[in-house]
Amino acid sequence: MENRIKFRHLQTFIEVARQKSVGKAAIILNISQPAVTKTIRELEEILGVKLFEKEGRGIRLGRIGEVFLRHAGASVASVLEGVESVQQAVTRSSPPVRIGALPTVSARIMPDAIQLFLKEKVAGDIKIVTGENSVLLEQLRKSELDLVVGRLAAPEKMSGLSFEHLYSEQVVFAVRADHPLLSTTQLRLDDLKNFTILMPTKASVIRPFVDRFLLANGIPELPVQIETVSDSFGRAFVRSTDAVWIISTGVVSNDLRDNRMTVLPIDTRETRGAVGLTTRADSVQNASLAILSQSIREAAEQLT
Repeated sequence: MENRIKFRHLQTFIEVARQKSVGKAAIILNISQPAVTKTIRELEEILGVKLFEKEGRGIRLGRIGEVFLRHAGASVASVLEGVESVQQAVTRSSPPVRIGALPTVSARIMPDAIQLFLKEKVAGDIKIVTGENSVLLEQLRKSELDLVVGRLAAPEKMSGLSFEHLYSEQVVFAVRADHPLLSTTQLRLDDLKNFTILMPTKASVIRPFVDRFLLANGIPELPVQIETVSDSFGRAFVRSTDAVWIISTGVVSNDLRDNRMTVLPIDTRETRGAVGLTTRADSVQNASLAILSQSIREAAEQLT
């Protein structure tokens, strides 16, 4: 049934219902009165019900027609909004796409996602903001961002937000390629106490994972630690010192691939967490944002 109903059926039905007259609807739709009548009869035949009833010299919606009108109106409005959104994207008149991305995502996914997005040739202005998860989510709630790409926040921080899972990643202990711990025959977590540790800040989304992991492995505290969410500082500091960087895999993925850093042989699978798209639950995506969201999904698929 749904394959037989066309947009013209819905558009004609809505106009006849609004005007309560086939003749007036024909004038507004700029088609003949017989064409309007034929279209309404086709729709009634497809549905197997009568949508209109006679009322004096005119017509009015029956009870079933009233029910159908609510759904038909929403469908047509949605299609028209979609057409307008696409036209805005094509003519580059759509508002800027504002994305919040955690450092792990900025390095690992966004470059490929933006390239896929630009290939569609509908790109307006793009704004990408990085920062701590709590800050980005607050900006999302205030409509200062349209989308946040990063780890799933704690349940109490997800009220009014919607999350779409893309992939999972874990925390690693990253060091420079010739770090002395790499020559240790039997590495113990207790050995970390002899080195400066770069830790995620307490407000960062991965800090609870790190704290639980260290406590579970008998490391309640580390003598020398520096809290930072700056990937540029962390990268520069680790390459020039014997520091150990506790960080999400995505932040150092390029460094690991290019052998500029390596990961200590520590099993951190229990720190795995979901990474995905977070939006406001009541938000409606325009064409540009929808295309960018799909580009992010495709870029994330390449990691799995």
